[in-house]
Amino acid sequence: MVTQPQRNAHIPWEISQESDELRRAGLKVTLPRLKILRILAGREREHLAAEEVYQRLHENGDDIGLATVYRVLTQFAEAGIVIRHNFDSDRAVFELNSGIQHDHLVCVDCGRVEEFKDRVIERRQADVAAVSGYTLLSHSHILYGRCPDCARTPRVQGGQIS
Repeated sequence: MVTQPQRNAHIPWEISQESDELRRAGLKVTLPRLKILRILAGREREHLAAEEVYQRLHENGDDIGLATVYRVLTQFAEAGIVIRHNFDSDRAVFELNSGIQHDHLVCVDCGRVEEFKDRVIERRQADVAAVSGYTLLSHSHILYGRCPDCARTPRVQGGQIS
């Protein structure tokens, strides 16, 4: 059965404990780190590029530079606070590490990312690894296609509409 991870699922990086979590991750608590963590832990669990985090900071009136955003996101990824994904070749996106295994659907037209969980896929991956003698430690499963919004519009490829 395919399900979407719950949007309000428990995230171990709750805002009320953000300072402690940063310290546990070995990071000094700074205002830029806290503000970036707040954006990533917002109501909607999104996959944001550094530029999108930067834009949201500025929309909130925060004066944090793009270089700082890149540096903090890299530090968060190294500390396991966020997961970095390269769904397409030209940009990385980051999501808060919820600790819950899930996979992704990525729209090739607009870049929209949807999370899903499927017990059958998870079991099959474990079976494939076991048959080959592997102990499965982790995996990345990404499906590429067109989201419902983009699928409603004709796609132009090589001058031809498909």
